Amino acid sequence: MELEVATRGASATAVEQVVPELVREKIASRIFSQDHTIWGKDAEAESSIRLGWVDAATESLDLLPELIALRGQLSSKGISRVVLCGMGGSSLAPEVITSTSGVPLVVLDSTYPSQVHDAISKDLDRTVVIVSSKSGSTVETDSQKRAFEQAFEELGINKTERIIIVTDPGSPMQKQAQSDGYRIFLANPNVGGRFSALTAFGVVPSVLAGVDMEPILHEAIEASKVLCLDQLGNPGLVVGAAMARSESSSGFKDKLGIVSLTSRIHGFGNWMEQLIAESTGKIGRGVLPVVLDGNSPELNNVADDVLIIG
Repeated sequence: MELEVATRGASATAVEQVVPELVREKIASRIFSQDHTIWGKDAEAESSIRLGWVDAATESLDLLPELIALRGQLSSKGISRVVLCGMGGSSLAPEVITSTSGVPLVVLDSTYPSQVHDAISKDLDRTVVIVSSKSGSTVETDSQKRAFEQAFEELGINKTERIIIVTDPGSPMQKQAQSDGYRIFLANPNVGGRFSALTAFGVVPSVLAGVDMEPILHEAIEASKVLCLDQLGNPGLVVGAAMARSESSSGFKDKLGIVSLTSRIHGFGNWMEQLIAESTGKIGRGVLPVVLDGNSPELNNVADDVLIIG
């Protein structure tokens, strides 16, 4: 697999100055070997339990047979409408995956009454609901689950056959789901929510909705073989250096304009915005990502403190 990133101007200068040091320090290979010391002593405790995403694609291949069988069972009963209840990273990735694949998925990531009503008032006789929460204590997701439970019960539908739980091992939601008799898929607890696209949080709803996830997972595995290399052309290192160290007149560019018009991944810009916004700014420094379209005025006169990526 070939992955390539082109830079120019301030971003090219940043890459020339920073990437050689990242290569010398073997940052790429250390990340993929889950070296939690990279970010300093203050971050070691947290980073030691947050690097499981590097193996997510490989681990999720083992989920596919069970999910494909479950999808077949649901289909044989006429259950073809899939609703995902989840917030943030738990819902955004499967929404992108299904949209890109042209597969319908109803995503309920709000507690706004009209949106909840729309989700529970249509075709419940052919609906399966996936309730997705890493912590297992997300109030919004739990309220969505309760709304569907009541709706199924009012129609005389066995809720344990129509609601599937995706959560971390040992979470309050897992304990409650076991008590209630729901089917549960457990995700790797050492993966942060925003990095969970290729864990059970992304794979379960996508497969049940009808996406063929096997080639996607294999493509991710092939990409990781490039991204783990300690080489100057590593696209992960190039993008990281450009984002973090592109100079402006006031220091470094701290705003990122994301243009994804040519991406074959539907909603890629919004997903990227979520990943960057939630991952940076932890110690008073970060990048403000903004999704732009082709007509955005920011593209006609790019400010000195803005880096455009697309």
